[in-house]
Amino acid sequence: MYQTILLIDDEPNVIAALKHALRRERYHILSAPSADEALEILDQESVDVVVSDEKMPGMSGSELLAVIRQKYPDTIRIILTGRASVEAAVRAINEGEVYRFLLKPCNGFDLAITIRRALQYKKLLSKSRQLVHNSRRQNALLQELEKRHPGITKIDRNGDGAIIVDELEEEFEPLMKAVDVELKKSQRYLPDKLSPARQG
Repeated sequence: MYQTILLIDDEPNVIAALKHALRRERYHILSAPSADEALEILDQESVDVVVSDEKMPGMSGSELLAVIRQKYPDTIRIILTGRASVEAAVRAINEGEVYRFLLKPCNGFDLAITIRRALQYKKLLSKSRQLVHNSRRQNALLQELEKRHPGITKIDRNGDGAIIVDELEEEFEPLMKAVDVELKKSQRYLPDKLSPARQG
């Protein structure tokens, strides 16, 4: 099954350029000319990554992505912005609204690589949530067994009294390191270098 990418921009030529940049990728690509139409698509489709322009009539890109974060938290959000709107994009990243921003005009290679990394990040987050869920289930089971039969599980506890599940912890630690690496990759921008005030 192809992963779904939603492109949002009120300029048809920009949408066409973004689609052209992703022509070699095996994605199911959708597009919308406005925030309202994008939300309609999201109500009907499972979307993996959203790429939205910042400046659009009505709701801005960062406002739209904030809504998407609330309604569809598993959808990874990327924003396209001109240099004049870099500060808003950086603020959106710092507030957790978006995964990364790309400067317009967008380089096709940068777009493709960013979406690949975003999908990898989404996969890592999904796996980490599953591990946390499994860990909690196993902890609950062990707690119940220990309660009914003290000493039967031969469990270890940490300083807070919580049960330690070595196998899950060994798997969880490298996963979280991988998530951290992906986050650092997504935030390799330096606002002081990109800010228009620093360019001239």
